[in-house]
Amino acid sequence: MCDSSSRTANCETAVSNLNEFQGRIGYRFKDEGQLTLALTHPSMGHEHESAVHNNQRLEFLGDAVLQLVLSDHLYAKFPQVGEGLLTKTRAELVNRSTLAEQARLIGLGQLLILSKGEEQNGGRQRPSTLADAYESFIGAVFLDAGYDYTRKFIMSQFTERLEHMDTPTALRNPKGELQEILQSISPDHPHYEQTNVRGPDHDRVFECAVFYRNHEIGRGVGKSKKAAESRAAAEALDRYKSGELDKKVF
Repeated sequence: MCDSSSRTANCETAVSNLNEFQGRIGYRFKDEGQLTLALTHPSMGHEHESAVHNNQRLEFLGDAVLQLVLSDHLYAKFPQVGEGLLTKTRAELVNRSTLAEQARLIGLGQLLILSKGEEQNGGRQRPSTLADAYESFIGAVFLDAGYDYTRKFIMSQFTERLEHMDTPTALRNPKGELQEILQSISPDHPHYEQTNVRGPDHDRVFECAVFYRNHEIGRGVGKSKKAAESRAAAEALDRYKSGELDKKVF
């Protein structure tokens, strides 16, 4: 693809971007072709009217690897929990919204190889495209590095979602659970404020606080504003359930 002199600059940029990406995630592919394939959207074949290889097969593989790794973790962590709740918990971990967020956190959207039409229609930001690309990327890591490394990589990627789990319900929706509890007390809504953001553009850390009746009731940090808000809500829930929050707040 880089033979034409007119494409030299673009190819050099693409190679540089892949090098930067691999340095950032802490893994360098032995077969970089696997990474390129994981980033190739099916629209490329439609645009060129040819059998351009795309990431759909890797998506299938990556989905299975993700489910296996997270199922293994949940099975070991919650020995008393039944199949139904384990299945629901896993589904919340690997839904399209979650996987799209994981893709954004590692900057996959910027690297996707899209047709001109898909690019113009916002493919780099589309949640379904990002989620598929994340699964494909995991499939590529699995083929290139094997299961043990891929398991460690996945667990590091999901650390924020897993580290504060005492029960599977902690995975669900702390913001929703907090709102339900507070609205059972009064019609007042909690509100969230971003209190700080630090770090370079590619590795931001957000801090958010949740307030209720003008009182701060929880604070959290995360790699995205959404994650920080979720952690703030989780802290507020913990404080409420332990009785730590001052009763005058309620």
